[in-house]
Amino acid sequence: MSTLALGSTRQVSFSDRVAELLNKIDCRPIETDEDRETIARFRYQAYLREGAIAANLCETFSDAYDVSNNAWILGFYIGDELASSIRIHVASQYCPECPSLEVFSDLLEPEIRAGKTIVDPTRFVTEPRLSRLYPGLPHVTLRLAWMAAEHFSAEHFIVAVRAEHQAFYKRTFGHHSICGPRPYPLLSKPITLMTVRPAAVADQVYRRYPFYRSTFFERRMLFERYIAGLRTSLQPGPAKASNAEIQASK
Repeated sequence: MSTLALGSTRQVSFSDRVAELLNKIDCRPIETDEDRETIARFRYQAYLREGAIAANLCETFSDAYDVSNNAWILGFYIGDELASSIRIHVASQYCPECPSLEVFSDLLEPEIRAGKTIVDPTRFVTEPRLSRLYPGLPHVTLRLAWMAAEHFSAEHFIVAVRAEHQAFYKRTFGHHSICGPRPYPLLSKPITLMTVRPAAVADQVYRRYPFYRSTFFERRMLFERYIAGLRTSLQPGPAKASNAEIQASK
């Protein structure tokens, strides 16, 4: 091969690979009983594999928060194969319910009473083989939680995580711990609460990971998809579409 040919070889960056995955993956809101059952079984296998839960006869893992009015359960598919899933709660004074509030009420209730909005992603699981094949899969999945934080102008993007996962969130979003480990319902390992204010770190996140950017219309299509009066108490933040986004939609 000639020197010229070698010099023209383009290095594909991690951001490029994640962008390619975004074009390949299909994000689907989980809303039917059948789909919820599929996700519950998918979660069960993931949590059992990590030793985070005990085995049960139903081979499913779900809780009452799956049907909260302020919750979105999302499945991510590559072709017809379920690759990952996440549940996102948007807690505010209009609808304060979220899983982390059960364990960290002393820290979160004052923030909600003060009128602040909290995005609480939980039940984040991936398929191991596809995670190895697509290292950007965790980022593609968490991107929806980041989008929710932007759409609802959240003051807190929290994560309740085990010790071994803290470094990822600190590195990616700048999360910091606000309390020590506490027992968490249904899980066998203690959980630490971390938070970050999205507006304070957005520029840094976008510089390092440009694929976390989204348009106003993309966010609206996902988070304003209400079902028969559900989630009507949620109040989106004052996010506005930019002139460029408005022109692109015409």
